Amino acid sequence: MASTDGRHRAAVLGSPIAHSLSPVLHRAAYSALGLDDWSYDRYETDEAALPGFVEGLDGTWAGLSLTMPLKRAVIPLLDEISETAASVEAVNTVVLTEDGRRVGDNTDIPGMIAALRERGVEKTESAAVLGAGATASSALAALSEICTGPVTAYVRSRERGDEMRGWGERLGVDVRIADWAEAEQALRAPLVIATTPAGATDALTGALPKAPGTLFDVLYEPWPTGLAGAWAAHDGAVIGGLDLLVHQAVLQVEQMTGRTPAPLAAMRQAGEQALAAR
Repeated sequence: MASTDGRHRAAVLGSPIAHSLSPVLHRAAYSALGLDDWSYDRYETDEAALPGFVEGLDGTWAGLSLTMPLKRAVIPLLDEISETAASVEAVNTVVLTEDGRRVGDNTDIPGMIAALRERGVEKTESAAVLGAGATASSALAALSEICTGPVTAYVRSRERGDEMRGWGERLGVDVRIADWAEAEQALRAPLVIATTPAGATDALTGALPKAPGTLFDVLYEPWPTGLAGAWAAHDGAVIGGLDLLVHQAVLQVEQMTGRTPAPLAAMRQAGEQALAAR
């Protein structure tokens, strides 16, 4: 099926970008939706190159996916951003409208909520967040929707703790700060969201409780992480980074193409196959 308004191009931008799974997911969606003339590519783009890239987009472009370090840098280049994106000052999705406007959104947050909901986590009385980077602020935004009690953030520095406390105040989340040295205590929470780099939580695997709750580890490569593998071995529920990536990509596809629902199962299968082939 051809695009009706001439827009049929999309891409993911970031640096580094070579290992992004976004092209695999979006192309699988286009194939399943019969969007035969649509294309989705990747472009190595840093903050300095971003304005020139955006200014060079013509009427064939439908949208952009943005990864680090561009999620905040893109905001001044847009005509409008959603309340969700504004809440964490991060845009991972830009839709180029038919009349040429650039509209920014953040699908990481609803993607995280959708991934949790898919595994039966609708509400939680409390939660723990491991780490304090950009993904941790998105985690707090997601928790503002589903957590009815306190969220404890385990961080490595006072500065990071102050940042997380500030995000909590902004998002209406009761954030309590704990030192990373106490991170083993996080594992007792009914929901643990790990936002740390590969290997950062490996040392915690020996401290798992007998009946852990739900772990949402945002990494997808390498997978499973040491913590995710140990969690599953203790019969705890595990949600992985691929779940987040697929759910946020589903929302991107729907916004860029105007076609709903996006084919979640086909996108997940394509992602699983691509990771298995690496």
